[in-house]
Amino acid sequence: MTSEHYFSAIPASPDERRRIDVSLRGHRVEVETAPGTFSSERLDQGTRVLLDLAPAPPPEGAALDLGCGWGPIALALALESPGLDVWAVDVNERALDLATANAARTGATGIRASLPDAVPTDVTFNVIWSNPPIRVGKPVLHGLMRTWLPRLAPGGEAYLVVQKHLGADSLQRWLADEFDHSGESPGLDVSRYDSAKNFRILRVARPM
Repeated sequence: MTSEHYFSAIPASPDERRRIDVSLRGHRVEVETAPGTFSSERLDQGTRVLLDLAPAPPPEGAALDLGCGWGPIALALALESPGLDVWAVDVNERALDLATANAARTGATGIRASLPDAVPTDVTFNVIWSNPPIRVGKPVLHGLMRTWLPRLAPGGEAYLVVQKHLGADSLQRWLADEFDHSGESPGLDVSRYDSAKNFRILRVARPM
């Protein structure tokens, strides 16, 4: 796994596309993947844990897949809740192209694959699902959390899957300190939602 997966705008590896079959919360679909994107050969185990355990997304509103890769989380959200407006966000142009192609291939019409800066600043999210890029390092990761989690709408919930041995518990503590109700903060509630296969699912919620 290299940094190219996460923040290379134009991957150096050849854009050699292949098709794989995946099951996304009960929806069996064929998708395209390619080198230079996260988990290009299969559905990542952490993503699988998130999709298996996260509660049902809302039927409508706006959703965010932060670090979408070729789009499995965005696809799952859109296929389960066709009324959602799903923003699939990544810095990797190949990943965004794949996410767009996979949305069309699977009939997931509510997906917008977008660079981070192209998401309008007034958009807030009813739900965020993410397998965040832990390996980019804490400064970049914390910057992502500070940018996107405050954009939860009232009553909105974020579910983040993080491998235990890659700092899930320390990230939970940092999120709680950063977004606690005290001081100058968005006032978000942070908790551990579930655990499986050495992964934690962290829940961040904005009260109504």
